[in-house]
Amino acid sequence: MTTVTTRVVEYPADGLTMVGHLALPAGAGRRPAVLIGPEGVGLSDVERRRADALAERGYVALAFDLHGGRYLGDPEEMLARCMPLLADPGRMRGIGHAALDVLRAEPRTDPDRIAAVGFGTGGAIALELGRDGAGLRAIGTLNALTTGRPGEAARIRCPVWAGVGSEDPIMGPAQRDEFTAEMQAAGVDWRLVVYGGALHAFYHPPVDHPTVPGVGHHPRHAQRAWRDLVGLLAECLPLAE
Repeated sequence: MTTVTTRVVEYPADGLTMVGHLALPAGAGRRPAVLIGPEGVGLSDVERRRADALAERGYVALAFDLHGGRYLGDPEEMLARCMPLLADPGRMRGIGHAALDVLRAEPRTDPDRIAAVGFGTGGAIALELGRDGAGLRAIGTLNALTTGRPGEAARIRCPVWAGVGSEDPIMGPAQRDEFTAEMQAAGVDWRLVVYGGALHAFYHPPVDHPTVPGVGHHPRHAQRAWRDLVGLLAECLPLAE
């Protein structure tokens, strides 16, 4: 197995001290890099492991923080923080750009080859980075079919891949239609994969705390969605032979 080096990185954003997880691949040269946004509950070992897995493949990976080092396992507390955040593109962009600046400043990062992927709230932040014109090579989101302010999707200059469960009550058919109409009208190179029978956050392992209604793990589709995200990165951020 490829040796991966990890470290905690602290940086300011949204009035908080964020605590991210940086994973570096073996070697000393610059590598393509991936920004990883977590679910609304916040950064956990799930995203840290995803960062490590991408570093094993040869990417620099930063799993960023949403809540100043906190994990919000109480659904009411999580919604009380995330709903206002999701309604405020400026705040989302601030959180995303702060993390992107950290990733770009890492000496191992090739600053011209960065992708952003995210899950739930983290995916919405990845999309807002694109709508703000960030220089990304790809955007990948799961359960984040959020639409932006009119006309701003035209600033997205990279392919967008989105995945959602067919039975997700939070990101249902209406959200799918609005999202794809926005992407199409803006001329974005977009794809949407609907995973049959899957609920919200189907790709997230089961948790030992209460969740919002409509959440459920789907092991087979979770594996497929991860392969699809890795495929997006292989297409848009190819690793040198």
